[in-house]
Amino acid sequence: MNKSAVRAWIMYDWANSAYATTVLAAVLPVFYSSVAADGLDKTTAASFLAYTHAIGMALVALLSPLLGAISDLSGRKTTFLTCFTLLGAVSTSCFALVERGDWLMASAFLVLSTLGFSGGNAFYDSMLPDLVPSGRRDQISSKGYAAGYVGGGILLALNLLMIQKPSLLGISDGLAGTRWSFVTVGVWWLLFALPVMRRVPNLKRQTAGLTAAGYARSGLRRIAGAYRDIRRYPQLFKLIAAFWFYNDGINTIILMATIYGTTIGIGTSDLILALLITQFVGFPSTLLLGKAAVRFSAKRTLLASLFMYVLIVALGYWMTQASHFYVLAVMVGLVQGGSQSISRSLLSDLMPAGRTGELFGFVNITSKFSSIFGPFVFGLVGQLTGSSRLGILSLLLFFGLGILILIKVDVERGKSDGRHNGPADNGKPLSAETGELVT
Repeated sequence: MNKSAVRAWIMYDWANSAYATTVLAAVLPVFYSSVAADGLDKTTAASFLAYTHAIGMALVALLSPLLGAISDLSGRKTTFLTCFTLLGAVSTSCFALVERGDWLMASAFLVLSTLGFSGGNAFYDSMLPDLVPSGRRDQISSKGYAAGYVGGGILLALNLLMIQKPSLLGISDGLAGTRWSFVTVGVWWLLFALPVMRRVPNLKRQTAGLTAAGYARSGLRRIAGAYRDIRRYPQLFKLIAAFWFYNDGINTIILMATIYGTTIGIGTSDLILALLITQFVGFPSTLLLGKAAVRFSAKRTLLASLFMYVLIVALGYWMTQASHFYVLAVMVGLVQGGSQSISRSLLSDLMPAGRTGELFGFVNITSKFSSIFGPFVFGLVGQLTGSSRLGILSLLLFFGLGILILIKVDVERGKSDGRHNGPADNGKPLSAETGELVT
Protein backbone atom coordinates (compact mmCIF):
# COMPACT_ATOMS: atom_id res chain seq x y z
CA MET A 1 0.00 0.00 0.00
CA ASN A 2 1.41 3.39 -1.06
CA LYS A 3 1.02 5.45 2.11
CA SER A 4 1.74 8.75 0.39
CA ALA A 5 -0.97 8.11 -2.19
CA VAL A 6 -3.44 7.02 0.51
CA ARG A 7 -2.79 10.21 2.53
CA ALA A 8 -3.37 12.24 -0.62
CA TRP A 9 -6.61 10.35 -1.25
CA ILE A 10 -7.80 11.11 2.29
CA MET A 11 -6.95 14.79 1.84
CA TYR A 12 -9.37 15.06 -1.09
CA ASP A 13 -12.28 14.57 1.32
CA TRP A 14 -10.89 17.49 3.35
CA ALA A 15 -10.80 19.50 0.12
CA ASN A 16 -14.26 18.98 -1.37
CA SER A 17 -16.28 18.79 1.86
CA ALA A 18 -16.04 22.58 2.00
CA TYR A 19 -18.45 22.63 -0.94
CA ALA A 20 -20.94 20.35 0.80
CA THR A 21 -20.95 22.32 4.05
CA THR A 22 -20.56 25.97 3.01
CA VAL A 23 -22.23 25.95 -0.40
CA LEU A 24 -24.92 23.27 -0.32
CA ALA A 25 -25.92 23.28 3.36
CA ALA A 26 -25.30 26.73 4.80
CA VAL A 27 -24.69 29.67 2.45
CA LEU A 28 -25.97 29.12 -1.08
CA PRO A 29 -29.68 28.51 -0.24
CA VAL A 30 -29.91 31.89 1.54
CA PHE A 31 -27.84 33.68 -1.13
CA TYR A 32 -29.92 32.20 -3.94
CA SER A 33 -33.22 33.20 -2.35
CA SER A 34 -32.28 36.69 -1.17
CA VAL A 35 -29.82 37.83 -3.88
CA ALA A 36 -29.86 35.72 -7.05
CA ALA A 37 -33.65 35.36 -7.07
CA ASP A 38 -34.30 38.92 -5.88
CA GLY A 39 -37.60 40.03 -7.41
CA LEU A 40 -39.12 36.56 -7.34
CA ASP A 41 -41.42 35.43 -4.57
CA LYS A 42 -39.91 33.01 -2.04
CA THR A 43 -41.90 30.01 -3.27
CA THR A 44 -40.78 30.50 -6.86
CA ALA A 45 -37.17 30.99 -5.77
CA ALA A 46 -37.27 27.78 -3.75
CA SER A 47 -38.77 25.90 -6.70
CA PHE A 48 -36.09 27.20 -9.09
CA LEU A 49 -33.37 26.11 -6.67
CA ALA A 50 -34.93 22.64 -6.36
CA TYR A 51 -35.20 22.29 -10.15
CA THR A 52 -31.55 23.32 -10.50
CA HIS A 53 -30.44 20.66 -8.03
CA ALA A 54 -32.50 18.11 -9.96
CA ILE A 55 -30.89 19.06 -13.28
CA GLY A 56 -27.41 18.83 -11.79
CA MET A 57 -28.08 15.43 -10.23
CA ALA A 58 -29.63 14.16 -13.46
CA LEU A 59 -26.50 15.09 -15.40
CA VAL A 60 -24.33 13.35 -12.83
CA ALA A 61 -26.55 10.28 -12.93
CA LEU A 62 -26.40 10.09 -16.71
CA LEU A 63 -22.70 10.82 -17.19
CA SER A 64 -20.90 9.19 -14.28
CA PRO A 65 -21.49 5.52 -15.25
CA LEU A 66 -20.17 6.16 -18.77
CA LEU A 67 -17.17 8.13 -17.53
CA GLY A 68 -16.54 5.54 -14.83
CA ALA A 69 -16.46 2.73 -17.35
CA ILE A 70 -14.13 4.71 -19.60
CA SER A 71 -11.86 5.51 -16.64
CA ASP A 72 -11.65 1.78 -15.84
CA LEU A 73 -10.65 0.94 -19.41
CA SER A 74 -8.21 3.82 -19.84
CA GLY A 75 -6.89 3.70 -16.26
CA ARG A 76 -7.15 7.51 -16.08
CA LYS A 77 -9.16 7.94 -12.89
CA THR A 78 -6.85 10.66 -11.58
CA THR A 79 -7.17 12.58 -14.84
CA PHE A 80 -10.96 12.47 -14.67
CA LEU A 81 -10.93 13.46 -10.98
CA THR A 82 -8.67 16.42 -11.82
CA CYS A 83 -10.99 17.62 -14.58
CA PHE A 84 -14.09 17.44 -12.39
CA THR A 85 -12.27 19.15 -9.51
CA LEU A 86 -11.29 22.05 -11.75
CA LEU A 87 -14.86 22.31 -13.02
CA GLY A 88 -16.27 22.32 -9.49
CA ALA A 89 -13.75 24.71 -7.94
CA VAL A 90 -13.93 27.30 -10.74
CA SER A 91 -17.73 27.27 -11.03
CA THR A 92 -18.10 27.55 -7.24
CA SER A 93 -15.83 30.61 -7.17
CA CYS A 94 -17.95 32.14 -9.95
CA PHE A 95 -20.93 32.46 -7.58
CA ALA A 96 -19.17 35.65 -6.45
CA LEU A 97 -20.05 37.19 -9.84
CA VAL A 98 -23.81 36.74 -9.35
CA GLU A 99 -25.69 40.01 -8.88
CA ARG A 100 -29.24 40.65 -7.68
CA GLY A 101 -31.77 39.02 -9.96
CA ASP A 102 -29.20 36.81 -11.74
CA TRP A 103 -30.94 33.59 -10.78
CA LEU A 104 -30.31 32.00 -14.19
CA MET A 105 -26.57 32.62 -13.88
CA ALA A 106 -26.59 31.25 -10.34
CA SER A 107 -28.48 28.16 -11.52
CA ALA A 108 -25.96 27.57 -14.30
CA PHE A 109 -23.05 27.75 -11.85
CA LEU A 110 -24.87 25.42 -9.47
CA VAL A 111 -25.38 22.80 -12.20
CA LEU A 112 -21.69 22.98 -13.13
CA SER A 113 -20.44 22.88 -9.54
CA THR A 114 -22.76 19.97 -8.73
CA LEU A 115 -21.41 18.09 -11.74
CA GLY A 116 -17.86 18.79 -10.56
CA PHE A 117 -18.58 17.74 -6.97
CA SER A 118 -20.68 14.62 -7.51
CA GLY A 119 -18.95 13.53 -10.71
CA GLY A 120 -15.55 13.84 -9.05
CA ASN A 121 -16.74 11.80 -6.08
CA ALA A 122 -17.60 8.87 -8.37
CA PHE A 123 -13.93 8.63 -9.44
CA TYR A 124 -12.68 9.38 -5.93
CA ASP A 125 -14.73 6.53 -4.44
CA SER A 126 -13.62 4.11 -7.14
CA MET A 127 -9.94 4.76 -6.29
CA LEU A 128 -10.32 3.18 -2.84
CA PRO A 129 -9.94 -0.49 -3.91
CA ASP A 130 -7.04 0.48 -6.19
CA LEU A 131 -5.09 2.03 -3.31
CA VAL A 132 -6.08 0.00 -0.25
CA PRO A 133 -6.25 -3.79 0.32
CA SER A 134 -9.60 -5.22 1.39
CA GLY A 135 -8.83 -5.58 5.11
CA ARG A 136 -7.88 -1.90 5.48
CA ARG A 137 -10.64 -0.21 3.50
CA ASP A 138 -13.08 0.35 6.39
CA GLN A 139 -10.46 2.22 8.38
CA ILE A 140 -9.07 4.26 5.47
CA SER A 141 -12.54 5.13 4.18
CA SER A 142 -13.53 6.38 7.65
CA LYS A 143 -10.37 8.51 7.81
CA GLY A 144 -11.42 10.16 4.56
CA TYR A 145 -14.87 11.04 5.87
CA ALA A 146 -13.38 12.21 9.19
CA ALA A 147 -10.96 14.52 7.37
CA GLY A 148 -13.91 15.89 5.41
CA TYR A 149 -15.76 16.76 8.60
CA VAL A 150 -12.81 18.70 9.97
CA GLY A 151 -11.93 20.45 6.72
CA GLY A 152 -15.50 21.38 5.94
CA GLY A 153 -16.14 22.49 9.51
CA ILE A 154 -13.06 24.72 9.72
CA LEU A 155 -13.85 26.57 6.50
CA LEU A 156 -17.55 26.83 7.37
CA ALA A 157 -16.66 28.47 10.70
CA LEU A 158 -14.43 30.96 8.86
CA ASN A 159 -17.11 31.63 6.23
CA LEU A 160 -19.77 32.27 8.85
CA LEU A 161 -17.41 34.74 10.53
CA MET A 162 -16.92 36.47 7.17
CA ILE A 163 -20.69 36.78 6.74
CA GLN A 164 -21.84 37.56 10.28
CA LYS A 165 -18.82 39.61 11.50
CA PRO A 166 -17.31 40.95 8.26
CA SER A 167 -15.68 44.00 9.86
CA LEU A 168 -13.39 41.74 11.92
CA LEU A 169 -11.81 40.57 8.66
CA GLY A 170 -11.83 43.92 6.89
CA ILE A 171 -14.80 43.02 4.69
CA SER A 172 -17.35 45.75 3.95
CA ASP A 173 -20.58 43.87 4.69
CA GLY A 174 -22.24 40.48 4.97
CA LEU A 175 -23.02 40.25 1.24
CA ALA A 176 -19.38 40.87 0.35
CA GLY A 177 -18.46 38.24 2.95
CA THR A 178 -20.82 35.81 1.26
CA ARG A 179 -19.21 36.43 -2.12
CA TRP A 180 -15.73 35.94 -0.67
CA SER A 181 -16.87 32.73 1.02
CA PHE A 182 -17.63 31.21 -2.41
CA VAL A 183 -14.13 32.14 -3.59
CA THR A 184 -12.54 30.61 -0.48
CA VAL A 185 -14.40 27.34 -1.09
CA GLY A 186 -13.11 27.16 -4.68
CA VAL A 187 -9.53 27.93 -3.63
CA TRP A 188 -9.69 25.51 -0.66
CA TRP A 189 -11.08 22.73 -2.85
CA LEU A 190 -8.42 23.11 -5.52
CA LEU A 191 -5.51 23.67 -3.11
CA PHE A 192 -6.11 20.56 -1.01
CA ALA A 193 -6.90 18.46 -4.09
CA LEU A 194 -3.37 18.99 -5.42
CA PRO A 195 -1.90 16.06 -3.43
CA VAL A 196 -4.25 13.48 -4.97
CA MET A 197 -3.59 14.93 -8.42
CA ARG A 198 0.17 14.62 -7.95
CA ARG A 199 0.61 11.49 -5.84
CA VAL A 200 -2.05 9.07 -7.13
CA PRO A 201 -0.94 7.88 -10.55
CA ASN A 202 -3.21 6.75 -13.31
CA LEU A 203 -3.48 2.98 -13.63
CA LYS A 204 -2.30 0.79 -16.46
CA ARG A 205 -4.75 0.74 -19.33
CA GLN A 206 -6.95 -2.33 -19.57
CA THR A 207 -6.96 -1.79 -23.34
CA ALA A 208 -4.34 -0.33 -25.64
CA GLY A 209 -4.66 1.72 -28.79
CA LEU A 210 -8.33 2.66 -28.47
CA THR A 211 -9.44 5.91 -30.05
CA ALA A 212 -11.66 8.31 -28.12
CA ALA A 213 -14.67 6.91 -29.98
CA GLY A 214 -13.52 3.39 -29.19
CA TYR A 215 -13.32 4.18 -25.49
CA ALA A 216 -16.81 5.71 -25.61
CA ARG A 217 -18.28 2.68 -27.40
CA SER A 218 -16.53 0.27 -25.06
CA GLY A 219 -17.65 2.31 -22.07
CA LEU A 220 -21.26 2.17 -23.24
CA ARG A 221 -20.98 -1.57 -23.79
CA ARG A 222 -19.60 -2.05 -20.27
CA ILE A 223 -22.41 0.02 -18.78
CA ALA A 224 -24.90 -2.28 -20.47
CA GLY A 225 -22.90 -5.16 -19.05
CA ALA A 226 -23.00 -3.64 -15.55
CA TYR A 227 -26.80 -3.50 -15.62
CA ARG A 228 -27.09 -6.94 -17.21
CA ASP A 229 -24.43 -8.69 -15.16
CA ILE A 230 -25.23 -7.27 -11.74
CA ARG A 231 -27.24 -10.46 -11.20
CA ARG A 232 -23.92 -12.33 -11.24
CA TYR A 233 -23.19 -10.62 -7.93
CA PRO A 234 -26.40 -11.22 -5.92
CA GLN A 235 -24.93 -10.16 -2.58
CA LEU A 236 -23.58 -6.94 -4.09
CA PHE A 237 -26.98 -6.27 -5.64
CA LYS A 238 -28.72 -6.78 -2.29
CA LEU A 239 -26.25 -4.40 -0.64
CA ILE A 240 -26.88 -1.79 -3.34
CA ALA A 241 -30.65 -2.21 -2.89
CA ALA A 242 -30.30 -1.73 0.88
CA PHE A 243 -28.14 1.33 0.18
CA TRP A 244 -30.85 2.85 -2.02
CA PHE A 245 -33.28 2.87 0.88
CA TYR A 246 -31.21 3.80 3.90
CA ASN A 247 -29.08 6.31 2.00
CA ASP A 248 -32.28 7.98 0.80
CA GLY A 249 -33.32 8.32 4.44
CA ILE A 250 -29.93 9.77 5.42
CA ASN A 251 -29.91 12.26 2.54
CA THR A 252 -33.46 13.36 3.31
CA ILE A 253 -32.48 14.12 6.90
CA ILE A 254 -29.52 16.17 5.63
CA LEU A 255 -31.67 18.08 3.14
CA MET A 256 -34.77 18.61 5.28
CA ALA A 257 -33.37 19.07 8.79
CA THR A 258 -33.03 22.85 8.54
CA ILE A 259 -36.46 23.30 6.97
CA TYR A 260 -38.03 20.99 9.54
CA GLY A 261 -36.36 22.89 12.38
CA THR A 262 -37.64 26.18 10.98
CA THR A 263 -41.23 24.93 10.78
CA ILE A 264 -41.26 24.10 14.49
CA GLY A 265 -39.85 27.49 15.49
CA ILE A 266 -36.09 26.92 15.91
CA GLY A 267 -34.02 30.02 15.09
CA THR A 268 -31.50 30.32 12.28
CA SER A 269 -28.52 30.82 14.60
CA ASP A 270 -29.37 27.63 16.47
CA LEU A 271 -29.69 25.71 13.21
CA ILE A 272 -26.29 26.92 11.96
CA LEU A 273 -24.59 26.16 15.26
CA ALA A 274 -26.10 22.68 15.23
CA LEU A 275 -24.61 22.15 11.75
CA LEU A 276 -21.16 23.01 13.09
CA ILE A 277 -21.68 20.64 16.02
CA THR A 278 -22.51 17.82 13.61
CA GLN A 279 -19.30 18.52 11.67
CA PHE A 280 -16.97 18.37 14.65
CA VAL A 281 -18.70 15.47 16.42
CA GLY A 282 -18.50 13.62 13.11
CA PHE A 283 -14.69 13.69 13.04
CA PRO A 284 -13.84 11.40 15.99
CA SER A 285 -17.04 9.39 15.60
CA THR A 286 -16.27 8.45 12.00
CA LEU A 287 -12.81 7.23 13.02
CA LEU A 288 -14.26 5.22 15.91
CA LEU A 289 -16.87 3.58 13.69
CA GLY A 290 -14.15 2.72 11.19
CA LYS A 291 -12.24 0.90 13.94
CA ALA A 292 -15.45 -0.76 15.13
CA ALA A 293 -16.02 -2.04 11.59
CA VAL A 294 -12.60 -3.71 11.65
CA ARG A 295 -13.24 -5.30 15.06
CA PHE A 296 -16.91 -6.24 14.86
CA SER A 297 -17.36 -6.40 11.03
CA ALA A 298 -18.53 -3.70 8.66
CA LYS A 299 -22.05 -5.11 8.33
CA ARG A 300 -22.73 -5.19 12.09
CA THR A 301 -21.36 -1.69 12.59
CA LEU A 302 -23.41 -0.35 9.69
CA LEU A 303 -26.55 -1.96 11.07
CA ALA A 304 -25.90 -0.37 14.48
CA SER A 305 -25.57 3.07 12.88
CA LEU A 306 -28.85 2.59 10.98
CA PHE A 307 -30.68 1.64 14.17
CA MET A 308 -29.34 4.90 15.62
CA TYR A 309 -30.97 6.70 12.69
CA VAL A 310 -34.27 5.01 13.54
CA LEU A 311 -33.94 6.47 17.04
CA ILE A 312 -33.07 9.90 15.60
CA VAL A 313 -36.20 9.90 13.44
CA ALA A 314 -38.39 8.84 16.37
CA LEU A 315 -36.95 11.53 18.64
CA GLY A 316 -37.23 14.08 15.84
CA TYR A 317 -40.97 13.50 15.79
CA TRP A 318 -41.18 14.62 19.43
CA MET A 319 -38.72 17.52 19.16
CA THR A 320 -40.09 20.87 20.37
CA GLN A 321 -37.18 23.21 21.17
CA ALA A 322 -33.63 24.17 20.24
CA SER A 323 -32.00 22.02 22.94
CA HIS A 324 -33.65 18.96 21.41
CA PHE A 325 -32.22 19.92 18.01
CA TYR A 326 -28.73 20.15 19.50
CA VAL A 327 -29.08 16.63 20.94
CA LEU A 328 -30.16 15.28 17.57
CA ALA A 329 -27.28 17.13 15.88
CA VAL A 330 -24.84 15.29 18.14
CA MET A 331 -26.55 11.96 17.43
CA VAL A 332 -26.40 12.55 13.67
CA GLY A 333 -22.72 13.46 13.97
CA LEU A 334 -22.09 10.16 15.75
CA VAL A 335 -23.28 8.03 12.82
CA GLN A 336 -23.51 10.08 9.62
CA GLY A 337 -19.91 9.87 8.43
CA GLY A 338 -19.40 6.35 9.75
CA SER A 339 -22.44 4.93 7.99
CA GLN A 340 -21.40 6.50 4.70
CA SER A 341 -17.73 5.52 4.92
CA ILE A 342 -18.52 1.92 5.87
CA SER A 343 -21.04 1.72 3.03
CA ARG A 344 -18.35 2.86 0.59
CA SER A 345 -15.77 0.36 1.78
CA LEU A 346 -18.28 -2.50 2.00
CA LEU A 347 -19.47 -1.85 -1.54
CA SER A 348 -15.89 -1.83 -2.81
CA ASP A 349 -15.19 -5.14 -1.05
CA LEU A 350 -17.99 -6.86 -2.98
CA MET A 351 -17.09 -5.38 -6.36
CA PRO A 352 -14.92 -7.36 -8.81
CA ALA A 353 -11.49 -5.90 -9.50
CA GLY A 354 -11.23 -3.84 -12.67
CA ARG A 355 -14.88 -2.74 -12.64
CA THR A 356 -15.05 -0.42 -9.64
CA GLY A 357 -15.41 2.70 -11.79
CA GLU A 358 -18.44 1.49 -13.71
CA LEU A 359 -20.01 -0.24 -10.69
CA PHE A 360 -19.63 2.84 -8.50
CA GLY A 361 -21.16 4.64 -11.47
CA PHE A 362 -24.04 2.16 -11.31
CA VAL A 363 -24.43 2.89 -7.59
CA ASN A 364 -24.21 6.60 -8.33
CA ILE A 365 -26.90 6.71 -11.00
CA THR A 366 -29.34 4.41 -9.21
CA SER A 367 -28.93 6.10 -5.83
CA LYS A 368 -29.40 9.53 -7.42
CA PHE A 369 -32.72 8.44 -8.89
CA SER A 370 -33.79 6.64 -5.72
CA SER A 371 -32.97 9.72 -3.63
CA ILE A 372 -35.93 11.50 -5.20
CA PHE A 373 -38.38 9.49 -3.13
CA GLY A 374 -37.30 10.42 0.40
CA PRO A 375 -37.91 14.18 0.06
CA PHE A 376 -41.02 13.50 -2.06
CA VAL A 377 -42.58 11.23 0.58
CA PHE A 378 -41.58 13.66 3.34
CA GLY A 379 -43.28 16.53 1.50
CA LEU A 380 -46.32 14.54 0.42
CA VAL A 381 -47.06 13.18 3.89
CA GLY A 382 -46.58 16.62 5.39
CA GLN A 383 -48.87 18.20 2.80
CA LEU A 384 -51.61 15.58 3.09
CA THR A 385 -51.60 15.54 6.89
CA GLY A 386 -50.71 19.17 7.53
CA SER A 387 -47.92 18.02 9.85
CA SER A 388 -44.19 18.06 9.07
CA ARG A 389 -43.76 15.81 12.13
CA LEU A 390 -45.55 13.00 10.31
CA GLY A 391 -43.36 13.77 7.30
CA ILE A 392 -40.19 13.12 9.31
CA LEU A 393 -41.77 9.99 10.78
CA SER A 394 -42.32 8.63 7.26
CA LEU A 395 -38.54 8.17 6.95
CA LEU A 396 -38.83 5.13 9.20
CA LEU A 397 -40.04 3.29 6.09
CA PHE A 398 -36.75 3.90 4.26
CA PHE A 399 -34.53 2.95 7.18
CA GLY A 400 -36.67 -0.10 7.95
CA LEU A 401 -36.49 -1.46 4.41
CA GLY A 402 -32.76 -0.74 4.19
CA ILE A 403 -32.11 -2.61 7.44
CA LEU A 404 -34.20 -5.61 6.42
CA ILE A 405 -32.38 -6.00 3.09
CA LEU A 406 -28.94 -5.41 4.65
CA ILE A 407 -29.54 -8.17 7.19
CA LYS A 408 -29.88 -10.64 4.29
CA VAL A 409 -26.52 -9.71 2.71
CA ASP A 410 -23.90 -12.47 3.02
CA VAL A 411 -20.69 -10.43 2.92
CA GLU A 412 -18.25 -13.33 2.66
CA ARG A 413 -20.19 -14.93 -0.18
CA GLY A 414 -20.30 -11.54 -1.90
CA LYS A 415 -16.53 -11.18 -1.68
CA SER A 416 -16.16 -14.66 -3.13
CA ASP A 417 -18.50 -13.79 -6.01
CA GLY A 418 -16.40 -10.74 -6.83
CA ARG A 419 -13.17 -12.73 -6.81
CA HIS A 420 -14.36 -15.72 -8.83
CA ASN A 421 -16.82 -14.25 -11.32
CA GLY A 422 -14.47 -11.51 -12.46
CA PRO A 423 -15.23 -8.88 -15.08
CA ALA A 424 -18.05 -9.52 -17.52
CA ASP A 425 -15.55 -9.57 -20.38
CA ASN A 426 -13.94 -12.69 -18.85
CA GLY A 427 -10.51 -11.41 -19.81
CA LYS A 428 -11.15 -11.33 -23.57
CA PRO A 429 -9.21 -8.60 -25.42
CA LEU A 430 -10.84 -5.53 -26.92
CA SER A 431 -10.36 -4.30 -30.45
CA ALA A 432 -8.21 -1.15 -30.66
CA GLU A 433 -10.42 0.22 -33.42
CA THR A 434 -13.89 -0.45 -32.05
CA GLY A 435 -13.53 -1.22 -28.37
CA GLU A 436 -15.57 -4.39 -28.90
CA LEU A 437 -14.69 -7.91 -27.79
CA VAL A 438 -12.30 -9.80 -30.00
CA THR A 439 -13.91 -13.15 -30.83
